[in-house]
Amino acid sequence: MLNQIILVGRIVQDLEIKELENGNKVCNITLAVTRSYKNVDGIYETDFIPCILWNGIANNIIEYCKQGDLLGIKGRLQTRQDDNKNIIEVIAEKVTFLSSKKENKED
Repeated sequence: MLNQIILVGRIVQDLEIKELENGNKVCNITLAVTRSYKNVDGIYETDFIPCILWNGIANNIIEYCKQGDLLGIKGRLQTRQDDNKNIIEVIAEKVTFLSSKKENKED
């Protein structure tokens, strides 16, 4: 069996890391991934995909990334139930920093 996914998208929200009681660190992010085709209105739609990063990957994301940065994530899909709804999320196994969103600077 194979459970593997590769995503390229931008970080949607400000990053926050949490330390669990057992000492593990976790960072939950949402990645905005633009579809590769246009809809009937001629617009590229975007999917917002929840991703979970653990320990070392979480530390690196917090240190080097911010909202708007472009990431490549290789990971696996995981499902869980919350309030009788199935939730699908990506568990990151490898993250590649692709670029930072350019900031407007005023002189």
